[in-house]
Amino acid sequence: MKRIYPLLLILLLLSENLFAQAAGDSVEMADKLRADGKIWVVVAVVAVIFAGIAVNMLRIDSKLKKIEKDLNIK
Repeated sequence: MKRIYPLLLILLLLSENLFAQAAGDSVEMADKLRADGKIWVVVAVVAVIFAGIAVNMLRIDSKLKKIEKDLNIK
């Protein structure tokens, strides 16, 4: 678990460039989704998927820790 936090911090800092966009560019599909209010559905689905992945990773981590403890692996 201690190794995950620095990795997440590095990924967060590296992903800053991904959000940079030119001010004049616009995407028609995104504008249409925003106008209809459907963009929040997309955001919610992506959030649920990422939350599911995070929960699954935490469950696997806890199971591995239990197995390591049972087998005395360091």
